[in-house]
Amino acid sequence: MSNILPSTTRFDAGLTANPANFVSLSPLTFIERSAAVFPDRIAVVHGETRRSWAKTFTRCRQLASALRKRGVQKGDTVAVIAANTPEMFEMHFGVPAAGAVLNSINTRLDADAIGFILMHGEARVVVTDREFSSVVKQAVQALDQRPLVVDIDDPGYAGGELIGELDYEALIAEGDADFPWDNPPDEWDAICLNYTSGTTGNPKGVVYHHRGAYLNAVSNALAWNMPQHPVYLWTLPMFHCNGWCFPWTVALLSGTNICLRQVRVEPIFAAIKQEKVDHFCGAPIVLNTLNNAPDKLKQGIKHKVKVMTAGAAPPSAVIEEMERLGIEVTHVYGLTEVYGPTVVCAWKDDWNDLPAAEKAVLKARQGVRYHMLEGLMVADPDTLVPVPRDAKTLGEVMLRGNNVMKGYLKNPQATAQSFAGGWFHTGDLAVWHADGYVEIKDRSKDIIISGGENISSLEVEETLYRHPAIMEAAVVARPDTQWGETPCAFVALKEGIEATAEEIVAFCRARMAHFKAPKTVVFGPLPKTSTGKIKKFVLRAQAKAL
Repeated sequence: MSNILPSTTRFDAGLTANPANFVSLSPLTFIERSAAVFPDRIAVVHGETRRSWAKTFTRCRQLASALRKRGVQKGDTVAVIAANTPEMFEMHFGVPAAGAVLNSINTRLDADAIGFILMHGEARVVVTDREFSSVVKQAVQALDQRPLVVDIDDPGYAGGELIGELDYEALIAEGDADFPWDNPPDEWDAICLNYTSGTTGNPKGVVYHHRGAYLNAVSNALAWNMPQHPVYLWTLPMFHCNGWCFPWTVALLSGTNICLRQVRVEPIFAAIKQEKVDHFCGAPIVLNTLNNAPDKLKQGIKHKVKVMTAGAAPPSAVIEEMERLGIEVTHVYGLTEVYGPTVVCAWKDDWNDLPAAEKAVLKARQGVRYHMLEGLMVADPDTLVPVPRDAKTLGEVMLRGNNVMKGYLKNPQATAQSFAGGWFHTGDLAVWHADGYVEIKDRSKDIIISGGENISSLEVEETLYRHPAIMEAAVVARPDTQWGETPCAFVALKEGIEATAEEIVAFCRARMAHFKAPKTVVFGPLPKTSTGKIKKFVLRAQAKAL
């Protein structure tokens, strides 16, 4: 026994990582493989443009080479403000291949917000679609040091102006098609920089690494049971958590990217039918818009289509209506800080025979951890003690794993707070079911406390969405002298349909505990953030002023 070395020594002695047995993980390998194995398959479709995986890979190599020739070094930031076009897709590979960090900026932001991001992220290069050139021009003019500005001159868009030193195609032409394509030596190297929505102050810069991007891209494919060669429609903005990592997932599976400049029902249904789209992603508002599209647009879909939804918890009524169209819904949950989706409502076969309404309620739960997420729990945010799995006790959703961000750029205090106790604190309040599935009840700031009772705004919204006249709904707390707070509902009605506040309150009271039903109903369009989320902080201010 004395001759046996301790296991930590015995299995490590003389056995070291080397190029034969260790390669850093990076999604850069996905496009290289697709170009090698399926060079002639169509990778990207945009209007009249159809490019193969071989051609797309060559362009990504040229982009990486051109950036290097323009002085971009490892760790430099390359920003892009663009629609879902082939150029945006290529930058998800060409920029990190140059050793740089891709900063995909929300196209709906104003010049001040874009200017802050460019300054805070220290962008060396800014690539802008001419659709957004006016606001980008203002943002760049306010910077102390002007970055290299490159225009995307999409022939499919007639507006805007060219504001850069050169256009994207000219930049590509400067590059070497044989540029070496290597993974970074360290998989912890930053690959992307994304900014939170910043509804209360300046946004925070979330830093992703190559390892996390690789793992979450694979997790997407596993969680969604995606086949080889999917036809993926870009309804989800690629600027949003890097398209939830799906640029890399589609490359992993050698699929086809169907680009879409604007999210409108006509081109969405046309693409599904003409290009045989079988997968797309979108926030619940996108699903709701499709549900309420004219019936003639919905007709003629004869193949299986799947949609993945996240953002805000989708009301079960929205899911139920979507599946009535024959489009299978997968509900996921995540945040910018965790590469997009990392929790999925994994479907179980014994749920298949349940009534449609019951299945929709199950699908509205956030679910269980992704394959590549190491930890998920609902716990007390201070003690980190998990809550009972009784579907009643509220706690904060906590996440842990390789697909959690490196941290917030230049913000060590916020980083430390978010990682307190070795878990990422999401700020979302949820209950834990006996089967291990998590169900979010509210953001911690959105819970309504009325007469000492907690009321989930999501639960009230779930009921409101089942009213036949309601298109959109949001519920916030309204101060009340007797109860402290009461639910206040803001609703937008479907076109051509009327309803009164009294009818809506009665509808809710018939379906839930009376104290949970809204006491106030306000009609009108709902204010939304640049990513389509309802601005509850605006509604709270309005409710307070009523």
